[in-house]
Amino acid sequence: MKPEKQLVIRGEHFKQSMAELADLIWRGLRAGEVVVTLGRKKRSNDQNAKMWPMLTDISRHVLLEGRKYKPEQWKIILIKHWSSQSGVGVELLPEYGGGGLFYTASSSRLNKHQFSELIEVLYQVGAENHVPWSEPALKAYEKYGAGNGN
Repeated sequence: MKPEKQLVIRGEHFKQSMAELADLIWRGLRAGEVVVTLGRKKRSNDQNAKMWPMLTDISRHVLLEGRKYKPEQWKIILIKHWSSQSGVGVELLPEYGGGGLFYTASSSRLNKHQFSELIEVLYQVGAENHVPWSEPALKAYEKYGAGNGN
């Protein structure tokens, strides 16, 4: 099976990109049906690498309702918070056997812009709680900057 093709289209090269897309589709049709999917770039590995030191620092220094949480738990808490703020949406699902749980966006499905907004939420929580950012978090900040979308 041949690998999928991905074509990034930018406004300044729109006509050229459309011609390239038409050519890819035409060549692909020789082998059968072609599925074209539109979307935005997903979060980058750099963004993901930036998030984890920040979550670790938050988990070490921030109490929520008098309790500490692991970085993985903070990720869920803060994605839900971001989802509520950004309008992405949060859904209350029934739990099997009773109760309910919140279902919200997965960080792996966020596009670059959305992930940048999530990183801004982490900075906000850190600032509000006077989190002393660790060396890994500071290095990520220096390399990528606050909210630059990388």
